[in-house]
Amino acid sequence: MAINAAKDATELLAKLRVYHNASKKIGCDDEKKIALKYSGLDLVLGKVRNNLTHGVLEPTMSKVKSLKFAVEAAITILRIDDCIKLAK
Repeated sequence: MAINAAKDATELLAKLRVYHNASKKIGCDDEKKIALKYSGLDLVLGKVRNNLTHGVLEPTMSKVKSLKFAVEAAITILRIDDCIKLAK
């Protein structure tokens, strides 16, 4: 996404990884961990921001539906492959 937004993807992703790794450290307090954990990219300004305070959330329902569709697609492909193998 950063490349499509004409931003320096390597720099932005490196900063984002630093924030996410810092959120996993034991020495941080809980408030700082939460702020670092929900870091994301602001591609309009080209910087890393706290997505939770800006209202950007990833709903679980969309992830579950995407996973279900991917499994159904894989099953369909496997069924087609089995049908092709059976016919001589």
